[in-house]
Amino acid sequence: MRSDLFARENLEVQSQERWTLQNPQMLRVGLGPDVLATKGSMVAYQGQVQFHHEKSGSLGKLAKKVLTSENVSLMRVSGQGEVFFADEAGYVHLLHLEGEGVSINSRNILAFDESLTWDINRTKGAGIATGGLFNTTIGGTGTVAINVVGNPVVLDCSQQPTFVDPQAAVCWSANLTPGIQNSMNVGSVLRGGSGEAIQYSFHGPGFVVVQAYEWKPPPPNA
Repeated sequence: MRSDLFARENLEVQSQERWTLQNPQMLRVGLGPDVLATKGSMVAYQGQVQFHHEKSGSLGKLAKKVLTSENVSLMRVSGQGEVFFADEAGYVHLLHLEGEGVSINSRNILAFDESLTWDINRTKGAGIATGGLFNTTIGGTGTVAINVVGNPVVLDCSQQPTFVDPQAAVCWSANLTPGIQNSMNVGSVLRGGSGEAIQYSFHGPGFVVVQAYEWKPPPPNA
């Protein structure tokens, strides 16, 4: 059979690396140590692989998952072989942490080493009026794969204050503590609003990654 489908760029990537991009929109992970991945993100695997629901690990973390919109639904992937992950054809980027931490919007998490720690954190200043804003912090030494809609931009927050729509913020340096900027005013509300009332505000040494798409806010009590 002859077809452009069998071009070299479409064949499985052969690599000794545990984490490899099969292509810009698909991740290949070689198993040995377990991997935690977003439920439903597996698209193929080779070998003897098992998938299990990943528990929260503590009552406190479970309560955060239940009470917040940061719905971190993870599965544990174990066994021997290779697993391919993707999510709605988003672009995959690898973050190699070396005793560091990164705060990530749960919708942008694809997979990470099971040796890394994770927790759900509330953004300071994001109260009932903002619907509550939460993010997932992952830290330690290992690899995190994030899934980004479109081509992202990485902004340096050390030079000047940086403001980002919460639904477009992918991740940021864990040492940065975002605040909340409320640009809503009475006149704007009376005229129907601008649709851009709440932003994260960052200022300090570190970065924030912004995608070319705004997630739809989760419905109340989702």
